[in-house]
Amino acid sequence: MLSEIGNPVATARVRWIPADEGGRASGPPTGPVHAATATFRTGDPVERDPGWPATDPRTTSVLLQRIGPAPCEVELATVGFLAPDQARPYLREGAELVVLEGPRPVADAVITEVLPQAEST
Repeated sequence: MLSEIGNPVATARVRWIPADEGGRASGPPTGPVHAATATFRTGDPVERDPGWPATDPRTTSVLLQRIGPAPCEVELATVGFLAPDQARPYLREGAELVVLEGPRPVADAVITEVLPQAEST
């Protein structure tokens, strides 16, 4: 298990979808870094396809590290990607992500800041 994201690229406001809305039955993750898959909302026609977002070809591996001390439904997090170059074209302040566990959306995130080192690499 990761205890810290080595090269975060952004910060985001993450809203964990409640279990009664189809989110995680156990609530927000409690570990220091949560690894999942995610895709960016861009308004592209693919977002209307059956099975989206799980079928989105832009899906990438994401790392979320809570900034606050305790898990909560809405929290700030640092964001990293296992393949940052795949995410970079979509990475901007206000960009929206759908966080998935398997095919199921478990959180929505909005990028609040792109970190300077992410912009220059």
